[in-house]
Amino acid sequence: MVVLQNLSLSAVVTSHGNGNGVFGSWRRKKHFNLTTKTHIITHSLLLWKLQTTFLNPNPNPNLSTRKYNNNNRVEAGWLFKGVGGGDGLDATSERSENANEDILVFFFQLDLATRVQYALNVEQYDIAQQLRNKLTEVETEVIRQQEAKRGSSSKSEVQDKALSIIRLRADLQNAVESENYALAAKLRDQISKLEAESLAAAAKSLAHDNAQYSFRLGQKVRHKVFGYKGVICGMDPVCCESSSWMETAQVEKLPRGSNQPFYQVLVDVHEDPNLLVAYVAEDNLLTPEPPNKGQFDHPYISFLFYGMDAAGDFIPIKQLREKYNRPRHEIPLEPDDEGNDDA
Repeated sequence: MVVLQNLSLSAVVTSHGNGNGVFGSWRRKKHFNLTTKTHIITHSLLLWKLQTTFLNPNPNPNLSTRKYNNNNRVEAGWLFKGVGGGDGLDATSERSENANEDILVFFFQLDLATRVQYALNVEQYDIAQQLRNKLTEVETEVIRQQEAKRGSSSKSEVQDKALSIIRLRADLQNAVESENYALAAKLRDQISKLEAESLAAAAKSLAHDNAQYSFRLGQKVRHKVFGYKGVICGMDPVCCESSSWMETAQVEKLPRGSNQPFYQVLVDVHEDPNLLVAYVAEDNLLTPEPPNKGQFDHPYISFLFYGMDAAGDFIPIKQLREKYNRPRHEIPLEPDDEGNDDA
């Protein structure tokens, strides 16, 4: 595993001297005061090594020779405290490092693809090949994670567990016939555990196959409890966070619990500067009434969306729609507009 220590997030994403690619445009935007902390890195942040090692045709030697430590990682956090909510919760209870990392890896994919094309344009073919190889590795890993997350592998998992249960039942029958009751009891427990796991895997696969979402990518929303404005930038048919995260966010107290759509939500920095990305249950989101066509500020907006549409929502880039297999959203024409078109 590879990690970054004592680097600010803004330093990492603007480490390219020529400013090409997705991350290079960060420094041309508003500066947000980010602090860094150190924690154990997850395997997805292995990709950050590529950011400093391969992406710059003329890398900064201070960055390329920086030492890495296997026990730490970068975490971005705002300097301010969150707003309070009921039942002892505040908005930070729904802050999600996993969702934030998921978005950053998506940025990284886009940046790699851009830099491959840039290297080809300037005829740096060796560098282009290195980048293309890394892009293939990243895409393969992302697809694997998406399949696991969305339950694409659950069907085969159910089949494997079913075969194991059949074999264990045969062993159980033999144990009973030979009056080996201690072994029979052990086998019975194993069968019960496998049946529960098989049922959970089947439910997960079914939920992903038949997911129905009330909100769409780029839609502006308001949090029902904490009141902040947000924009949808990702979605899961069920909660994909850890049990400890769900306990902190008190997911079990929601009307539909964890078995409902959860959304990656960008939070307006002016409303709650303590949040970067929240992971919010559908139960806790509202559509603003009337539609909000006002300004929305967040450092990720320009990477994920083309801009705002006529209704005030954001238009997701093609790659984001493809990531979540979502169709384009067409704004219905007003009667006056139809009349003008006919004219």
